[in-house]
Amino acid sequence: MTTQTETQTLQSKAKPRASFLRREGLMKDLIRDRWLYLMLLPGVLYFVIFKYVPMYGLVMAFQDYKPHLGIMNSPWVGLKHFNRFFTEPQFWQLFSNTALLAVYNLVFFFPLPIVLALMMNEVRRERFKRFVQTLVYVPHFVSWVVVVGVFYMLFTTEGGAVNELLYALTGHKIAFLLEPEWFRTMIVTQSIWKEVGWGTIIFLAALSGVDLQLYEAARMDGANRWRQLWHITLPAIRSTIIILLILRLGNFLDSGFEHIFLMLTPTNRDVGEVFDTYVYVKGLTQSQFSYSAAVGLFKSAVGLVLVLGSNWLAKRFGQEGVY
Repeated sequence: MTTQTETQTLQSKAKPRASFLRREGLMKDLIRDRWLYLMLLPGVLYFVIFKYVPMYGLVMAFQDYKPHLGIMNSPWVGLKHFNRFFTEPQFWQLFSNTALLAVYNLVFFFPLPIVLALMMNEVRRERFKRFVQTLVYVPHFVSWVVVVGVFYMLFTTEGGAVNELLYALTGHKIAFLLEPEWFRTMIVTQSIWKEVGWGTIIFLAALSGVDLQLYEAARMDGANRWRQLWHITLPAIRSTIIILLILRLGNFLDSGFEHIFLMLTPTNRDVGEVFDTYVYVKGLTQSQFSYSAAVGLFKSAVGLVLVLGSNWLAKRFGQEGVY
């Protein structure tokens, strides 16, 4: 009995000491790697200030928010705004417009950075490779206002270079910027031109980690470039592709407000109005803050479901997920 009591006493004394040693070890690690943590600080602050803190405002979706009352004192209305949103005649039009743009971007835009990264990885002349990389990276730093302005000058029927060429060849002009059937094509084309080069960075980084001895062994076995690509290169970056695909599904309904808003005209609004522009109209121009918060929360919920579902499927098929 005494032995058991002494053992319990020793264990109770050892626990605070172990906790103290862990805290001391943590402090040593923090001091040793202080510059790395200092570099991490801006990114952490960005997500805290612009991503996590604004989530407090989501409670407006369940309130009849009044600016003069504030979030704490505004009356609660439950799911009133969600019921209104789902019963709006415009809901399915908004959903179909947003979903179609998302599918087009997923089908036509997402594979292109992979293809471009694979092509650049095959280039052996470093100077030419760096020149091409710089050339395709630059559009990422151009604002959407400039991108839309450039496309307007190229495709307008009033002296646009593309339409002037079409008129010279066929005798007809096409209102690319006004006709609804061209709206999604223009949006996806602009996204590809602006962001496809920037999207290659992660894939090029993944490709740089492939063991070159695998290629040498494949060449000795008689494998040509296509065989090496299919059996070595693509499997090496498969996990990166899956993770980026899962993350992209999380933003499935985010069409990009600025881009869409700049391309909208009265003639293409029926196919161009998406959730992002709808939130802007209802929330800022009509001051329906609670209703627009409900629409934004619905978008976030869909993204969360898609991320969880795609991550589960990836792990079900033996791949690495996001978590």
